[in-house]
Amino acid sequence: MPIVTVQLTREGTGPGLDRVTAEQKAAIFKGMSQVLLDVLGKPLDWTWVVFEEVEMENWGWGGMPVADYRKLLAARDG
Repeated sequence: MPIVTVQLTREGTGPGLDRVTAEQKAAIFKGMSQVLLDVLGKPLDWTWVVFEEVEMENWGWGGMPVADYRKLLAARDG
């Protein structure tokens, strides 16, 4: 029985949104399960997909808060 954990920062994916929508999560549940069926032959009803949404200030990247690191990347790519 596969268990897939999807960790995301809790932030909007579009105007007026502050988190991943139920529809987006449903599409990810379906897609992750389908990959395990296609690649490993695991039946859809054997696969668990779990979302863990993390506040952005609790997520670090490159030795700094993720928001600061994104600003650094944007300035480099600017």
